[in-house]
Amino acid sequence: MRFCVILTVFSAFLRAQSSTANLLVELIRVNTSNPPGNEAQLDDLLADKLRPLGFEIDTFPTPVAGKTHLIARLKGDGSARPVLIASHADVVGVEREKWTVDPFEGVIKDGYVYGRGAIDFKGGIAVFAEAVMRLARNHVPLKRDVIFMVEADEEAQPYNTSWLAREHWDKMNCEFALNEGGWIMKRDDGSVRYVSISTADKNSIWLVLTAHGTSTHSSMPRPDQAIFRLAKALAKLADYETKPELTASTREFFLTLAKTSGPPMSKYFYDLVNQNDPEAAREISKDPLLHAIMRNTIAPVLMNAGFRSNVIPGSAEATINFRVIPGTTAADLAAEMKRVIKDPNIDIALPETTIERAPESPVDTELYRALRMSANQVWPGVAVTPYLFQAGTDAGAWRSRGVPVYGIYPYPISNDDLSRMHGNDERVPIASLDQGAELIYKTLVQVAGKK
Repeated sequence: MRFCVILTVFSAFLRAQSSTANLLVELIRVNTSNPPGNEAQLDDLLADKLRPLGFEIDTFPTPVAGKTHLIARLKGDGSARPVLIASHADVVGVEREKWTVDPFEGVIKDGYVYGRGAIDFKGGIAVFAEAVMRLARNHVPLKRDVIFMVEADEEAQPYNTSWLAREHWDKMNCEFALNEGGWIMKRDDGSVRYVSISTADKNSIWLVLTAHGTSTHSSMPRPDQAIFRLAKALAKLADYETKPELTASTREFFLTLAKTSGPPMSKYFYDLVNQNDPEAAREISKDPLLHAIMRNTIAPVLMNAGFRSNVIPGSAEATINFRVIPGTTAADLAAEMKRVIKDPNIDIALPETTIERAPESPVDTELYRALRMSANQVWPGVAVTPYLFQAGTDAGAWRSRGVPVYGIYPYPISNDDLSRMHGNDERVPIASLDQGAELIYKTLVQVAGKK
């Protein structure tokens, strides 16, 4: 009992000392689950904090009521082009009955802030906002504008940054940008193992598998039932593992892990990069995050079959989401899946539209160097590496126009914390929020401050 009281008091103390955590609690309490999003409510909250500090505020409504983008600009002297930091206000929905706390209360417990978006990406909003507000409060002389952007519809589309760029590119144009992406991962003892800064995203491709059979009365089943046929195809995909494909940044990332790991994992990382060793690939793939960045991944996400309980349907379909290494095409995937399934009675439909590959961001820019330097100031000696982000972000709105974008979830987290993102009891450590705010503040001072 006494220990529980100490923990409660300690959590209250942390909250009282952390303006970043306090802001995150406020953000979580604005329910921006998408759909519908209602991002305008969160934009109003932030605008009220930023405007008195001298930020120029623009909000851009989308065709959906209550869905807006916020752009706050802290002016510099214009001797250099702007730096932009982007975050998104919307979050995915929740299964409330599976949470142990109210997902929209911003509960402080055991040194964490709990709530939907704590990691993705309201924690990032809080860190970025705290950093830019600190610039203003400290009256840091700036050579370039600092643009803080809180976007809408990142989790759902179509009114995300790509839409905004078509309508208001002049407001978001910059020399380089910072977005969500790479990870700051902790060891079991709580120390920071590495800082990864994403320089490219995996692309999403959806293929629709349609199995065909004979439609008839359910009392007289035939061997060619569409649902069974589809189930067999999905079972083959479930047992299939795509081959490792390492980009230049992924190779550097794994070599960094080799240097920061003990045996036998250190040898596995070296052997994968240098010898493409199958055993090393199998062992490394036991980590879901590492598995995702080294392969094209396969995930069934939607199914549709049948219309009455006494009718065997003549078709059944499943939508498969692939997160692919840049350069993989939908046609490549469809051909590979046909070879795996080996059933002429299953059609594979290609998507109507494809996403053009955006160029990978270079690591020789002032912003990347500032991130690396600041990371080593906050966590001395930490390994910093480029990274292929295993999912997708809105970075393409800039990268497709030649603007370098770097991604980071700006707070150290554990594998357990990471597994809760988009899941239940999502949380972020309060101490990590404070470290993240220091990281981003130092980065902005280096990249935007006058020397």
